[in-house]
Order: sequence, then structure tokens, then C-alpha cells
Amino acid sequence: MHATQFSVRDGLKLAADVGGNPDNPAVILLHGGGQTRYSWGETAEALADNGFYAVALDLRGHGESGWSPDGVYTIDQYVEDLRAVCAAIGKPAALIGASLGGVTALLAAGEDSSQIASALVLVDIAPRVNHAGAENILRFMRSSPNGFASLDEAADAVAAYLPHRPRPTDTTGLMKNLRSREDGRLLWHWDPKFVERASTLQIDAYKRLSDAARQITAPALLIRGGKSELVTDESVSDFLELVPSAEYALIDGAHHMVAGDRNTAFSAAVIEFMQRRVNHGSSGHYD
Repeated sequence: MHATQFSVRDGLKLAADVGGNPDNPAVILLHGGGQTRYSWGETAEALADNGFYAVALDLRGHGESGWSPDGVYTIDQYVEDLRAVCAAIGKPAALIGASLGGVTALLAAGEDSSQIASALVLVDIAPRVNHAGAENILRFMRSSPNGFASLDEAADAVAAYLPHRPRPTDTTGLMKNLRSREDGRLLWHWDPKFVERASTLQIDAYKRLSDAARQITAPALLIRGGKSELVTDESVSDFLELVPSAEYALIDGAHHMVAGDRNTAFSAAVIEFMQRRVNHGSSGHYD
């Protein structure tokens, strides 16, 4: 994998890691709100190693990507950004999206007649979700507006939020999700304005999302964490009614952050689906 950038509206640059042969079927990975492209663990690299051209993006306002100059973040901006990246790649791509990234992928695939998606993988997100779980996620994102005095303090905050994960003894990897302020304090690697407006990005627009889902014709897969706080049995049944051709996979022991909780099992499920359902001989182009 190597770093690159994609240009989108507002003059923004989106940071990305890409890997694999660009002539291979493309896959774009879109992380959840408050995360970065590193949240996929080794999944992007595994896709590249298994015959795909993998693109792991930092969404606007996240990681090393640019921040909205007006401090405004809407779901339509994220959808437009994704379409710009698809256009730059020049051919349909399989869209793999977690949480906010999944909403973005679903709308981009279901509301665009250009058929930009060769496949759609939703990771612990669906049109119908448990809103109490969504509020819990937002509560954590808003819990440390002044950041942390040390890496250990940040790791303690993550351990308290994700008690099911063992706290790592080596916390240096956490720096990929943090940035240093001028006074030396460590803040999460997102634009604070994103968190202020994050409630407007939550999945309240069931009609819009369900309408988009009904238009999905590409192979689709819903992956749910077995201990998800967001996606319920009702969420799954509803999605499979909206997209009758879709497949469903349950990752036992995983919570909402499926790729982070059980990366090996998650990657295996994604790769098996992609190798079986994405046409490796496709030469189609996105206009």
C-alpha cells in the first residue's frame, strides 16, 4: 500500500492508501465517522493481495484529508466526494462502507444512474438502526473536546469505551488516529466541527436510505457484528426485504467496529464475497 490523494470539491484533497494493480477490479473502503483509513486494519492490503485494486480513503474532515473550509459537513458532501473518487479511478468500484461510510456508499450506489458500484458491502449499518446505539457513539466522540495529555490517557479512554477489547500494552499505533495540538495535547484526528454537526449525519432519513436500497442492482452484502450496538435483527430483516438479492454475514464476537474487533474474520468474509460476486473480467468505465 502507498499513500496518494484525490481532488474533490472545495479544492479539498482526500488522503488515501492504495494497493494492487490499477487494472484489477477496484475497491473503495470508506471508514465510519470519527475514524480514519487505518480503521480497516489489514483488510485493504488483503484485498490488494487477492487480486483487487484497493483504495482506503480518509473522509473529508478526518485523518489526513482536508477539512471543509466552511466547517459544514453533510451527507451529500460525502456522497459527492465518493463520486469524484470513482470518476478519478475511471471505472465502477466495489464500495465497502462502515457506519457513515456505509451510508455514503449506499446513497452513492442507489441514487446514481451511472452505476458507479460494481458491488456494495455495508459494514454494521443499514437503513434501519438502533438510535440509542448511535447516540452512544456520538457521546464518546464528544467526550474529550480538549484532547489528552498523553498517549496512555487516550488509550485509557478507548479502553473504557471498548471494554471488550484488551487494552494494548504498546499504544504507539493509536497515534494514527490522533493529532498533536500546538500546546502538545493529543486530539482525535477529525475536524471538531464534524463532531458538532454529527447529529445531522445520523441515520434518521429512513425513507431516503430505503429508497436508495431498493435501487441497488449490484451484488450486495450486509456484514453485522454479533454484538452490534447499532444493527439489530430487525435492521437485517428490513434490509434483506429492501434488497432481496443481498447476502448477509454475521461476525461473531464483533461489536459495531467490526473490522477493528475481528479483522481476520471480517477480511475473510469480504474477500470470499468479492471473489465470488465481482467480475474480474470487467472492463467497464464510469462516466
